[in-house]
Amino acid sequence: MRKHKLGIYEKALPKQLSWQDRLSIAKACGFDFVEISIDETDERLARLDWSKAQRLEIVKAVLETGITIPSMCLSGHRRFPFGSHDQKVRSEAYVIMEKAIQLASDIGIRTIQLAGYDVYYEQQDDSTLQGFIDGMQWAVEKAAASQVMLAVEIMDTEFMNSITKWKQWDKLLASPWFTVYPDVGNLSAWGNDVSQELELGIDRIAAIHLKDTYAVTETCKGQFRDVPFGEGCVDFVNVFRTLQKLNYRGAFLIEMWTEKSEEPIAEIINARRWIEQKMKEGEFVC
Repeated sequence: MRKHKLGIYEKALPKQLSWQDRLSIAKACGFDFVEISIDETDERLARLDWSKAQRLEIVKAVLETGITIPSMCLSGHRRFPFGSHDQKVRSEAYVIMEKAIQLASDIGIRTIQLAGYDVYYEQQDDSTLQGFIDGMQWAVEKAAASQVMLAVEIMDTEFMNSITKWKQWDKLLASPWFTVYPDVGNLSAWGNDVSQELELGIDRIAAIHLKDTYAVTETCKGQFRDVPFGEGCVDFVNVFRTLQKLNYRGAFLIEMWTEKSEEPIAEIINARRWIEQKMKEGEFVC
């Protein structure tokens, strides 16, 4: 019997599906939940303006399948960051955040995962950092009022590439509604001591992303997605052994981008089986 919840990222599943079918497939593949994506595309940002009827359809699908949508990957701020030099872009960041919190409240999402970027397509400077600070302070207040958790992902850029760096923001914001969402692939790719980082953040971890990556080196920029499990730099057995020692009982999310693959269902089933084998090797599960 598993002692954890194991979910699958929406972008791992075939794209053109109803939510009823998407959740049903996730259930048939052995997963407990699905993480919804609100990325920077117009198509997925439009979800923030779903009608009441569309929101009810999601709730109905959850209740009928028993597969929840407890978390949202809100990467739309990569295109519309709080730290942008453009006032119109910054204003849109606030609109996106407010709508995301409302959507979460309406359909039962408990955790909104935020990208740890002050800016992504612009040059960082003091003003972008201040914009990010202002945005995070405002966002945490809004989320707290709605009892929705904000969790910052450990990222693929240097700005937020460790729990150690996230801790500085945790100290600044000082809110129980501001947590961390480690991605073990990103943590590993940057050369962090993963066990030490997980121990540092264990009391503030909302959930954990599972993916493999190629490491950042002097001659390689690393690769942060689409790395087959077992071919990258992540020591999954050590990750699970560490989490067992730390008594972690939170959720895991397998992050894959196989929605356009020829055989996405086979790929996610194989990924789940591979991960569960590493959990056994790390004595995380019996």
